[in-house]
Amino acid sequence: MIVPKSRLLFWVGLIFLPFSVLLTAAPSFALLSAALMAAFVTLAAIDGFLAFGSLDGVRVELPEIVRLSKGREGELRLRIHNDRIKNGRLRLGLAFPPGVYSPKRDMMTELQGEGRRSSIKWPLKALDSGRHVLDKCYMEVSSPLGFWAMRTTAPTASEIRVYPALFHEQKYLAALFTNRGLGIHTQRQVGKGRDFEHLREYFPGDSYEDIHWKATARRGHPITKVYQIERTQKIYVIIDASRLSCRSAGSENGSSLPTTNLERFITASLIMDLAAERQGDLFGMLTFDDRVRKFLRAKSGKAHYNACRDALYTLRPKRVTPDFSELFTFIGTRIRRRALLLFLTNLDDPVLAESFVRNIKLISRRHLVLVNVLKPAGARPLFSSPSVASVDDLYAHLGGHFFWQNLNETGKVLERCGVGFSLLDNEKMCAQLVSQYLSVKQRQIL
Repeated sequence: MIVPKSRLLFWVGLIFLPFSVLLTAAPSFALLSAALMAAFVTLAAIDGFLAFGSLDGVRVELPEIVRLSKGREGELRLRIHNDRIKNGRLRLGLAFPPGVYSPKRDMMTELQGEGRRSSIKWPLKALDSGRHVLDKCYMEVSSPLGFWAMRTTAPTASEIRVYPALFHEQKYLAALFTNRGLGIHTQRQVGKGRDFEHLREYFPGDSYEDIHWKATARRGHPITKVYQIERTQKIYVIIDASRLSCRSAGSENGSSLPTTNLERFITASLIMDLAAERQGDLFGMLTFDDRVRKFLRAKSGKAHYNACRDALYTLRPKRVTPDFSELFTFIGTRIRRRALLLFLTNLDDPVLAESFVRNIKLISRRHLVLVNVLKPAGARPLFSSPSVASVDDLYAHLGGHFFWQNLNETGKVLERCGVGFSLLDNEKMCAQLVSQYLSVKQRQIL
C-alpha cells in the first residue's frame, strides 16, 4: 500500500495554491502555470512508481519465544534482513496485545545496505500473565524523493510468555532460602522418624513398641526395628480455578498491578515448588474448576519446575461452580501414596463449604490435608478495627464479622475431620504457606 507523506502535501500546497491563483488572475501566465503543475504531478507520479516493490527484499525476524515476568520490563529483539535496498530508513510498527505495554508505538532504523543484517531492541513491559502472540509486523519506507510512503504488513510468529512475578515473594522469604539463622536447611526435625530402615538385635533401653515380634519368634531372640527420618516426601498443591477465584485480591507485593485470587494461588504454588526443591521433596500440582483441568505428578528438578510454570501461566478462572465430588474421586484414584495436599480454594460460600466438607472424607484418612483460604477483604472479628466513623462503617464491619464467623465455623468442622484449616493474608500468603510446610516437615506429621 502506498500513501502520501506530509512532504507531498506541503509541496502541493506550495505549488498548486499560488499557481492556481496566478492561472485565474493572469491569463498570460496560464500556460506556464499549467506546465509547472503538470511537471510536479509527473514528478510525484514517477516518485510513487519507483516506490513500488521497495519492501520486497526486507524481512523482519522476531524471536520465537520471549519470556517475561509480570510487572517487569523487558525487550524484544528484532532482526532485519535487507536483500535489495542499498540504504535508507525503515519504520517499524508492532501491534502489542492488551497484556503487554510498550512506550514505543513505532521505531525507525537505518538499513545497513544490501545483503546485510541489522537489529533493534524494542522496550516493553508485561501487564498481565499468560500467553500473548504477535502475528503481524508493519513496515514502511519512503520513496526516493520522500513524497510517498510504501507500507506493508508482514506475518510473524512470536509468542510472549508472561509468568507470575516471584522476585518480591522470594525477597520476602529470603531467610527461608538461605543457610543462615532460621533458614530452610536448618529446620530441626522432632522425633525418631517413621520410615523403616533395617532390623538389628535388641539393646537394653530399646522401646518395646519397636520390637519386631515375627522376626523375634523366627530367630529366637529379640529383634528391634530401626527407623530413619523421612527424606523424600510428596507435596501436592491443589488450585481452585472456579468462579470465586475471579475476585480481585488487591495488588501484588511491590507492584501496583491488580491481581486476582487465582494469580495469588499460582504465585504461592510456584514458591512452594522452590521450597520443596530445597528440602529434597517431590512437588506436584493439580488445577480444577467444574472438573480436573491439569495434573502433574510429584517430581523434582528444574525441568519439572519449568513444566509446572508452563502449565500455570496460562491458567484462567472460569465462571463455573467447582465439583468437589469429582475432584476428590480423582485424587483418591490417582494419588495412592500418602502425601501432603495443600488446597488453595475459596470456602466463604456456605454451599461450597458444605460440599467440600461432605466430600473431604474420601481422602482425609489417607493423606495429610491442609486447606488454605485467602481471607476476603473486610473479613475480621467485630470490634477489631477502630476505624468506625459512621453507621455505614458499622454495617460494613458487621458483614465482615459474619464472613469471618462462617469461615471459622467451616474450619472447626474440617478440624474434626482431621483436616487443617488456615485463613491466609494476601501480603503474607506465600510465607504462611511455606511455614505450614516447614512445620509439617519439622514435626514429621506426614
